[in-house]
Amino acid sequence: MSLLAPADQDKLRETFNQMSRRVRLLFFTQSIGCETCTETRTILDELPALSDKIAVEEVNFVLEKEKAAQYGVDRVPAIAIAYEDAAGGNGAARDSRIRFLGAPAGYEFISLVQAVLLAGGRPSGLSEATRRKLEALDRPLTMQVFTSPT
Repeated sequence: MSLLAPADQDKLRETFNQMSRRVRLLFFTQSIGCETCTETRTILDELPALSDKIAVEEVNFVLEKEKAAQYGVDRVPAIAIAYEDAAGGNGAARDSRIRFLGAPAGYEFISLVQAVLLAGGRPSGLSEATRRKLEALDRPLTMQVFTSPT
């Protein structure tokens, strides 16, 4: 049984049609000691059915420490978003550097959908002035957005 109503599924299918490249959601999980891993997996399982450009790859946080380190994941559940590099011509996965920690439930689901669309090639909607400011950054910048259920 789907978590999403049929009308919501149809709207998401239409929205995901805006994507020009494939997106892979790397789901970092573990069997023991993760209260929201099952909920997160259930949410993620909704997305591939809505677009053939979305795939979910489960990564065992305990057994695949190197991959967790590669993506900077230090807790579960976590989602790292990668996309297919069509420009390179080989379809290699590139890290979008977008991460979700915890279950993307409620309002966070919309943030996940937006992140998938961005990684999938939809324009960001940033103004040219904002783009120039970002291009002027001369050192790495980490931005974190924290949300909590109400």
